[in-house]
Amino acid sequence: MALNTILVVAEAHDGGLHPVTLELLTKARSMAPDVHAVLAAPEGGEALASELGQYGASTVYLAEDARIGECVGGFATAFAVRDAAAQASPDLILFGQTYAGRDAAGCAAVLMQRTVVSNIIDLEADPELRAISTVFGGTQRVATAMSGPAPAIVVVRAKSFEASEKGTSVAEVVHLTLDLPRWVTAARVAGRAQESASGPKLEDAPVVVSGGRGLQDPKNFALLQELAEMLHGAVGASRAVVDAGWVPYAYQVGQTGKTVKPTVYIACGISGAMQHTVGMKGAKYIIAINKDEGAPIFKLADLGVVGDALDILPKLIAEVRSRIN
Repeated sequence: MALNTILVVAEAHDGGLHPVTLELLTKARSMAPDVHAVLAAPEGGEALASELGQYGASTVYLAEDARIGECVGGFATAFAVRDAAAQASPDLILFGQTYAGRDAAGCAAVLMQRTVVSNIIDLEADPELRAISTVFGGTQRVATAMSGPAPAIVVVRAKSFEASEKGTSVAEVVHLTLDLPRWVTAARVAGRAQESASGPKLEDAPVVVSGGRGLQDPKNFALLQELAEMLHGAVGASRAVVDAGWVPYAYQVGQTGKTVKPTVYIACGISGAMQHTVGMKGAKYIIAINKDEGAPIFKLADLGVVGDALDILPKLIAEVRSRIN
């Protein structure tokens, strides 16, 4: 199936663009000759439109409205997507699988009376448009053929593609005026709270040091934090310890957490259940520390250390410290 036009739904994040937006633009460039983007933001959209052009968007449909910052979920974005699609006539609309992206995709599907396929890791268009997802903890791939009237709506998991700039392309900016119904603005965000953090974000870190039940006590995550800081990395965790309340959900790596693709992933006291490995198996190098020599994590590991993580981590920290001082 030949795709002529793809519309990428951009998402503002921490004063810039969410990394998944740039990943989607890169993929869209490889699939269609005409790539557009739509961005709904309370302010600062013009500066972000410039970056969207550098990653391949020829046109940016920009909806700047102070109400967007107060709207719950991605509902305001859904109306911007509907209006942009009416002008761009895309064959395919791509959303990033973020909290706001999933909300907006569902709402847009209702507004436009189209189906939506989510949790996608790849897309193919030859001989037909197919959305690729995984099942059974990522061990099997499933292709879903998408037919029916355009545009198809797809929600893509972060880190599915590598982002790369197209060059110094300048995008044409088309301003949208949103006509938001009262049900969108009736409920509003009264405030936001964000945990303070130092170092790189988990999903962007070149090194991730993760812990599981084998650490035995939440206070032992201090060892992971110390090692991660020396390696300029971030700390992650398995679902089991997050569910136990040892660390916040923001630390969770896995199918119901974050997908990471660092250069080095160090798994400490993690058995390697599918729920976890689906979120980290894309790491370039995997180091596993576990006292159970039969732990499934060793099947993925490039380097496996059989031993108690609580004995090994202090020695590893001392060795790393001696090499950087």
